[in-house]
Amino acid sequence: MSMEERMRPLLQQELADSRKSRAALASDIDSTSDLRRDSNVDDEHDPEGSTIAFELSQSGTLLRDTDARISELEAALTRLDEGRYGRCETCGAEIAEGRLEARPWTRFCITHAGSR
Repeated sequence: MSMEERMRPLLQQELADSRKSRAALASDIDSTSDLRRDSNVDDEHDPEGSTIAFELSQSGTLLRDTDARISELEAALTRLDEGRYGRCETCGAEIAEGRLEARPWTRFCITHAGSR
């Protein structure tokens, strides 16, 4: 079995898991926002207000990170479909199999990963 054949199900599972995580995060953000909107929370003077604001900020960051991961996974699947998967986008060299197993969505070899 080729590397591409082994990586496709892994990428698809990562994508499914990331989409599930995104949906849960979005639901949590909506619920917290609804609670905040329905209450008389004054973030500046209410000791609970800063906690809610912090939670919303943290959840928003996680949501953006998850969106970025989803984009990277979708792009990796596209590269697989186009026969470009496993090649560094900077130098064109093959990306080490161990690196692809650890980060199957990666676009760069280890040499060029740090420059991004």
